[in-house]
Formats: sequence, structure tokens, C-alpha cells
Amino acid sequence: MNLIDGKEVAAALRKEIAAEVETMVAKGERPPYLVAVLVGDDGASQTYVGNKEKMSAEVGFRSQVLRLPAETTQEALLAEVARLNADPEVDGFIVQLPLPRHIDEQRVIEAIDPRKDVDGFHPENVGRMAMGLPAFVSATPDGILSLLRYYDIPTAGKHCVVIGRSNIVGRPIANLLSQKGWDCTVTICHSRTANLPEVVRQGDIVIAALGRAEFVTADMIKPGAVVIDVGITRVPSETTKSGWKLLGDVKFDEVAPRCSYITPVPGGVGPMTIVSLMKNTLKARHGL
Repeated sequence: MNLIDGKEVAAALRKEIAAEVETMVAKGERPPYLVAVLVGDDGASQTYVGNKEKMSAEVGFRSQVLRLPAETTQEALLAEVARLNADPEVDGFIVQLPLPRHIDEQRVIEAIDPRKDVDGFHPENVGRMAMGLPAFVSATPDGILSLLRYYDIPTAGKHCVVIGRSNIVGRPIANLLSQKGWDCTVTICHSRTANLPEVVRQGDIVIAALGRAEFVTADMIKPGAVVIDVGITRVPSETTKSGWKLLGDVKFDEVAPRCSYITPVPGGVGPMTIVSLMKNTLKARHGL
């Protein structure tokens, strides 16, 4: 069993991005500029945005976090989006999700200029990605591809089983791995899939992205499979100072011995998400 170390891969990609930015600045070009819009005081979102700000500094980006109160109206947020769309200095920006319940998330996503949509959520980017055209790919699917590439894991002709059909992870990674260059045969499983354990056992590559702690057990994985665990669930724990711990969708201790490669939680896919956002911002700076 080989452990896929997302921290190591993210660090290597950060170095590459920082070197490219350093070269740009040395030529007299301005560095990429990334803006994050945070509405409200959701703790997880604040942590995530803070990490984005920190990594932006590490790779030499200019960055800004716009913190708006939870009571911000949809109209006010859309006006902020329009302002960022029109600002020629801003290469890319994100509106951190989830948004307060009184705001229509999809309307906000669709208001973002696709050329600055470094989260890769705008329908134009999703459509271009699905057609194999240049596009901003959302962070988690892009991070998964980076891990497979870094570890030189064969994909051509392999059967990939994706558990989960969200628009953020399941559907895009299934589409991407079916495209030329990756050449997987892909099956998407979900809550209505009949004989799900049997279907998952057929996977040479299994991507678990359903958000249910330790759902995938050893009897669902065939020997030698590659397992990518996207899930992250906070559960109570009496053995940690914080009183909680993070679990993935895969029951790691029993599944790992059956795998050729597996990602841990934490430390697997998670570290890749922010570095993928940095990659997209750099692409935006170059006009994709």
C-alpha cells in the first residue's frame, strides 16, 4: 500500500507557482490578484478563506478578503460581484460558499464573469470543461487529477467508480477522467444505485465523494485498487484536545491494506484544493 501525500504534492505545486510568479515580477509584470468575498461569519468558511489568503502570500500573489456582514442583501452582493467583474486589476475572485439562506447561490455564481471564475462553478466553465475545452476546473476535481499525475497512477482503460454525483466533485471528476488523455471507463454511483457494494468492487480506481463518514468498507474494494477519499466529516472524539476529529468517506484502517494507493483524511485531497485555486488564478492572469 502506497500513501498518497497531498501535502507533499501541494508543496511541490506551490513551489512551481511561486517560481513562475517570481519570473513574472522580475520581468516587470504585476503578480496575479485574487479576491475572496466572505459573507457572514461561518467558522469553516473563515478558516478556508484565511488559508487561501496565507497561500496567496506564499506564492507571491496579491490578495484581498472582502468580509461582508451576514445581513448583506442579495442585491448588495451582486453589486460587489459586478464591481469585481469590472476591475481590470482583479484577475480572479471567489464568493465563498455557503452563503446566508436569503441569498440565491446560483444567481450569484452565474453573475461572476466566467473569465474570473477561478472556482470553476460558472455554467460556462462547467460546459467548457465537459467538452474538453480550456476552462477553469473546480478545485477538488483538479486536485484529484494532480494527485494521479504526480504519482503516475495509470488511468487509461481502467474502470473508475465515483461514489457521489455532486456538481462540485462527483460529476466533474467523472467527466474529466472519461476524456482523452485520462481514458477511464467511468461509473457514477449514488444513493439510488442498486447493489452499490458490488458495483464499487469493480473499480480499479474508486473516488469516494458522498460525505458519509467511513461509508466505504474493505469488502467494497477489490485488491490492488486505487482509493481517493474526498469526504471529510467532523465527528466527536474523546481522544483529541479539540473534542472532535476528521473522518473520510473511507474506513481507512481496514481499506488501506487492500489498496495499491490510498489518500488519507486529513492530508490527502484536502491540501490540493487551495493550490488548485492558485493554479486557476495564475491561468486567469495569463488569460487562461
